[in-house]
Amino acid sequence: MNEVSELSADVEALPVKAVAELLSVPVTRVHQHVRDGLYLSFRRDGVAHVPADFFDGTTVVKGLQGTIVVLRDGGFADPEILRWLFSEDDSLPGTPIASLREGRHREVKRRAQAMAF
Repeated sequence: MNEVSELSADVEALPVKAVAELLSVPVTRVHQHVRDGLYLSFRRDGVAHVPADFFDGTTVVKGLQGTIVVLRDGGFADPEILRWLFSEDDSLPGTPIASLREGRHREVKRRAQAMAF
């Protein structure tokens, strides 16, 4: 779990235990998902959280894992990836995570590839 203090406090986040309940998996599986890049976590007030925008109901937003993998492979650390996902991007427009949630995962992945390589 990485400390990310730059992620805005207005970004809704779920404690890892709540994510486990949402996905009907043990907490240890949530930690494994983070290691595998299915989604990312960060610490807020000393407690591990996952951004709520990473989920669409009880599933992970389509394209999130592929975007994370591309950026990790390109040398980006998880805190940098989190900041990028929640930063405004005029070329999308909006944030990359909002674009993923709207089903524009190919556009987001292309931008991630351009940044990473």
